[in-house]
Amino acid sequence: MAADLILALDQGTTSSRAIVFDARGKPIASAQRELQQFYPKDGWVEHDPEHIWSDTMSAARDAIEKSGRRLAEIAAIGITNQRETAIVWDRANGRPIHNAIVWQDRRTASFCRELVAEGLEAHIKATTGLVVDAYFSATKIKWLLDNVPGARARALRGELACGTVDSFLLWRLTGGRVHATDAANASRTMLFDITRQDWDDRLLERFGIPRAMLPKVEDNSGSFGLTEAGILGAAIPITGMAGDQQAATFGQACFEPGMLKSTYGTGCFALLNTGERLVPSQNRLLSTIAWRLDGKPTYAIEGSIFIAGAAVQWVRDGLRAISHAAESEALARTLEDTGGVYLVPAFTGLGAPYWDPDARAAILGLTRDSTGAHIVRAALESVAYQTSDLLTAMRDDISAAGAGVLPDTLRVDGGMVANDWVCQYLADILDCPVERPAVVETTALGAAYLAGLAVGVYPSMAEISTAWRADGRFEPVLDAATRKTRLDGWAQAVARVRTQPA
Repeated sequence: MAADLILALDQGTTSSRAIVFDARGKPIASAQRELQQFYPKDGWVEHDPEHIWSDTMSAARDAIEKSGRRLAEIAAIGITNQRETAIVWDRANGRPIHNAIVWQDRRTASFCRELVAEGLEAHIKATTGLVVDAYFSATKIKWLLDNVPGARARALRGELACGTVDSFLLWRLTGGRVHATDAANASRTMLFDITRQDWDDRLLERFGIPRAMLPKVEDNSGSFGLTEAGILGAAIPITGMAGDQQAATFGQACFEPGMLKSTYGTGCFALLNTGERLVPSQNRLLSTIAWRLDGKPTYAIEGSIFIAGAAVQWVRDGLRAISHAAESEALARTLEDTGGVYLVPAFTGLGAPYWDPDARAAILGLTRDSTGAHIVRAALESVAYQTSDLLTAMRDDISAAGAGVLPDTLRVDGGMVANDWVCQYLADILDCPVERPAVVETTALGAAYLAGLAVGVYPSMAEISTAWRADGRFEPVLDAATRKTRLDGWAQAVARVRTQPA
C-alpha cells in the first residue's frame, strides 16, 4: 500500500492529541489525553514533561490503532505544540531538570521590568519582533538556570539542552539524535533574530544562555530525522513542525498577505499574514515568523490573548455557573444582553495590546438583577471584545506601514468556535464576516500539511488552498450604535483593571 497518511502530534496546553490525516487532509482517527496543570505559586504554571511525552505517545499509538491502517501507510509525522513553554533537559539521558514552565507563567515578570529599565526593550523589539514579557521562553530558561541547583554550571559544561515542547518531543522521538526546532517556534523565544534568522548573541549573553544549549533552527517543512523504531513500531520520518498558532494559520490556508485567522482555545491568538514583509507593530502587537519554507520566511503580525476558553472553564469550575462548557451557548441565547455586566478575564494578566502582567480579572457592572447567566454571557462576550482590540491594532499597523491589503474576513478555529453564538457575536462586534472551516482541527491539520508537503502527500500550497472549505459563514447584523456602546463599555472595564497607564 502507498504511504499516504500523515500522523499529526498536537501537544497543547490542556491536552495532548494525535490525529491521522489522509491525502485529502481529512482526519480519519484521533486520540487525546488531558494534561495536568500545576500551580506551585500565584501566577506560576507548570507541566510535567514526562507526562507530555507519555501522553503524546499514548495518544499517537491509539490514533494509529483506531485508524485501522498499517504503520507502513504513515508517510510522515508533523509536530505542533504549545509555544513559549520552556523545558531544560540532560543531554546524557534526556531527563528534564525541572517541570516545564508554561507560556502562561508570570514568575519572571519582575525580571522583564528590569530589562525595560535597562533600555533593552528597543533591541528586543527590533531583533525579535516581540515585546518584553514573561510570556516568552527566554526568561523562563534563565529562571531554570538560575534556580535549579547546579544548572548553570552544567549548562556551561555543555551537559544541558533546552527548547520549547517541539524540541523536547523531537529529541525523545529520535532517541536524542536530533536537537532542533523550526523557525516559527524559534521566533517566539525572545532570543531569535527574525531578520538574520539566527540566535542573537547580545540577548544570549544578557540572559546567560549558552548558545550550545539551543536547538538548530530548521524550515517548517523538511527533514527533522527518523523516529526510533521501538517508540511507535517503525522508523517514521518527521517532516513538519510549527508552533500551534502558526500551524493553525497554515491549516486555515491563510497563504496570502492580508489573510487573517484567530484560534480560540485556552487563549486567543490572531495572526495576520504580511507575506515577505516584516511589519513592525506600533500598537504593541508581535511581529513574528508565520513559517519558513525553502529558507524563505513568511511574516505575520500576531495578537495574543491569554484567556479565552479558559474564561468559560472558570465560570464552570470556579464559579460553578454551568456544569458543562456547552451550556454557555444556550444560556447566552436566553438574554438580550448582559445588562451592562463585563468580565475582564485577566486571570494571568492582560496580553496584547496591553501587556499588563499585573492586571487581574474582574466582573464589573453587577446589579441586583444580575444572574449567573449574565456572567456566563459576559465571559463569552469578552472573547469578541478582546479580538476587536487586536483587529483594531492590526488595521492601524497595516495602514501606518502602507503594507498592503487590510483584513476583511476572519477565519476562526479552536474549541470555542463550535459555539454558533460565539461566531455570530464575533461577526457582530468585529463588523466583518467570520468563517469557520469544515475541518476545525486546523492546528493539527497545519502540522500535517507541513509534513505532507515535504514527502509529497500534499502536492502544493495551491492545492491546499483550493481544498479549504467553510462549514459556516457568519455575517454581522448588529447595528453600529449598539456595537459602539458595547465596545465603549468594554474599554471602560479594561481601564478599571489595568495597573499600567494607557
